[in-house]
Amino acid sequence: MEYSYKFRLYPTNAQRNQIARNFGCCRYVYNHFLAQKQEQYKEAGKAPTRFQQDKALTTMKQELPWLKEADSTSLQAAIQDLDAAFQNFFRRVKCGEKPGYPRFKSRKDRRQSYKSKCVGTNIKVLEKAVQLPKLGLVKCRVSKEVMGRILSATVSQSPSGKYFVALCCTDVDIETLPSTGAVVGLDMGLKSFAVTSNGVEYPNHKFLTKSIRKLARLQRQ
Repeated sequence: MEYSYKFRLYPTNAQRNQIARNFGCCRYVYNHFLAQKQEQYKEAGKAPTRFQQDKALTTMKQELPWLKEADSTSLQAAIQDLDAAFQNFFRRVKCGEKPGYPRFKSRKDRRQSYKSKCVGTNIKVLEKAVQLPKLGLVKCRVSKEVMGRILSATVSQSPSGKYFVALCCTDVDIETLPSTGAVVGLDMGLKSFAVTSNGVEYPNHKFLTKSIRKLARLQRQ
């Protein structure tokens, strides 16, 4: 089974600069190949495949040496994300849903991220740090033990400027709960959060309503 762990990162200034370079390089690769798909589809009625764009990435890195400053696996992951975006687009069109055509990425997007694939031992979790490609050891708040084999690490920056890493792991043994055979109905409401069919009532604590004035004050600050 696959399992994901998300931890807060505390990078140094040099590591922040490298993360920003990774964001920029992955964004450039994603936008470049999205534009390529659009142009070739208009001209020939057929867009390049992911395999063709993977090969073109090798040539692009020779023509644009600054792309080598980023983790190479993150550039490959950007093409993979683009391919997945188009696959989801066609699936939604086929199902009659809102298509959501893949859009270009911007440095002004609220959330920035890139994904590094685990090759050998380039991604490791230590007691108070995580080893990441091109970044080395990054101070990290490892709040739980990481189980299984690491597949990838996604580094992201929130709108507030905080950094996080999400580790995708496989071969994780998760204990399943025993089946009791019992059946229960739930009635969700406002006065009570939930009432079960056997009469158990869970109160609605209304945390937001109680804290709305404090929240407004903190937002003004």
